[in-house]
This record gives sequence, structure tokens and C-alpha cells, in this order.
Amino acid sequence: MEYKAPLEIHTGKIREVTLGTGAKALKIGGQSILPLHYFEGSAPNRPLVALEIDDTGAAGWTGHVRDQYGDLVNDPAKWAAKCLESGADLVCLRLEGTDPQGANRTASEAAGITKKVLAGLKAPLIVYGSGDDKKDVEVLSAVAVACKGENLLLGPAVKENYEAVARAVADNGHCVIAQSPIDLNLEKELNVKLLKTLPPVRIVIDPLSSALGYGMEYSFTIMERTRQIGVIFGDTALQMPIIADLGGECWKTNQARADREQGLLWEGMSAMSLLLAGADILVLRHPDNCRMIKEAIEGRF
Repeated sequence: MEYKAPLEIHTGKIREVTLGTGAKALKIGGQSILPLHYFEGSAPNRPLVALEIDDTGAAGWTGHVRDQYGDLVNDPAKWAAKCLESGADLVCLRLEGTDPQGANRTASEAAGITKKVLAGLKAPLIVYGSGDDKKDVEVLSAVAVACKGENLLLGPAVKENYEAVARAVADNGHCVIAQSPIDLNLEKELNVKLLKTLPPVRIVIDPLSSALGYGMEYSFTIMERTRQIGVIFGDTALQMPIIADLGGECWKTNQARADREQGLLWEGMSAMSLLLAGADILVLRHPDNCRMIKEAIEGRF
């Protein structure tokens, strides 16, 4: 008698979210299975890999990464194009220069940089603010208006500023990054609040990502449980795709700064782990890891 492995078929489904517009649009989510369980259901869209750039010329980045781009770090638009040449599916622009404790660039300046990057980019664009709750409202609102209709992925929207960020996103045709501090209850609470302003197909979850050896097991657990609750139990407040913003966390570790090969392993292993946990977008820094992770995704390991 032929043996047939038992299958677990789930009724829950992750929302399919579209980023970008026209020919450069990409989709994430849409799966009715747990990560890698391709034999049990449908997963129409593969995970995407983004490479990160910033508006400060990679200030504070380790030379192991910065040297891969040379003088391009001083021109965000050319840097973004290089990321796509290196194999990235999309680009993540971090507006660190708007931090009030740093260069304190204006919202208008940030919007101008974003438009310049977007103008020649043949892929969707993710835009993170500096992480300052108040300043991010100004910055993300200005970017949303300046790039109206371009369907950017903007964030982070956090409990302190989600209402204003969500309104800007909704009014200008973008998607939002809902960020909560590695806590499933807070994650769901924020999503429920955002759903009052935005449809679920405009929300991507950022549960915060940690590096290998620096709390990554907490990030893994939250991502894993988020996906299980959405797919197995059908909780609509947790049926959004997940973004793992991990590159910066990995390359700021002492181990990664001390040795290039060690840094590559630190980022690569963290990325693979969070991919297994259910991440739909991985934000990396080093182009070598971008190529390696994409090869793994396309080969389904």
C-alpha cells in the first residue's frame, strides 16, 4: 500500500499586497500555507529581497559594506540603480538625515531626495523615516504627497504616530509599514487601529528584526506566530505580509564590523532564519548576500 504523507490544509490566507505601479509593480503575500509548505497549498508570490540605501552617504556603515558601492553612496539615485544591478528586487531608502539629533534635514529635502531616487528606479521603493516619531510624521507625509500615486511602502507607523502616517498613506495611494516592538499583542492592536483608515491590502507588518545572537530568536518567534495565527486560525488582523528589516541590525554587531566574512555570515544566517519564520521582504545591506538569498529563494532551498 502506497504511503501518503498527511497534509494540513488551512483556510486562512495572507493578504496579497502590491507595491509599485505599472510594469515595475511587485506582489507579496497571497499564501495559504506556512513558510516552505509548498506541498500543502498555494504561495503565488515568492519572498522579495531589498537592498538598503540611505541619504547620509552610508555614514556609520562599516567599510565592509560601504566599499561595495564606492562613491555611489553620495548619489542616492545612482546607488539605488546599483542595488538593482546587484540583484535586488526593490530598494529600501532610509531617510536617516532627517533625524533631529543628526543632520535634521527638512521634510521638503527628504521628499526631494525620494523623488530623485524614484525617478529612474525600475522597481518599487520602500521608504523608512529616521525613527523619530514626531519628525517622521512630517517627513513621511511630505514624501507621500510628493510621490502621490506611486504606491510606495512607507513607514514606520508606530503607536505614537500611526493616525497621521496612515492618513497620509491613504490620501496619496501608498502602503504602510506597521511597526511594533516584538510583541504579538501590540502588533495586532496596531493593525486593528490602522484598519480603520486603510484596507488590509495596504498594510505590511514590521515586528522589528534582530540579528543572530542579538535577540533574533524573539523576532523569529513573533514572525512565526504571526504567520500561524493568520493562516491556521484565520485572524484577519494578522493576515498581512511581513517585512524583516535586518541588514542594519546585523552589520552594526561587533562580529560583523570586525571581519567581512563573519559579517556576511551574520547577515546571511539572520536572513535565512527570518525567511523560514515567514518574512515576505528581507531588507539587506551587502549585495553578495542579496544574490545568495535570492538564489535560495528561487531554488526553494
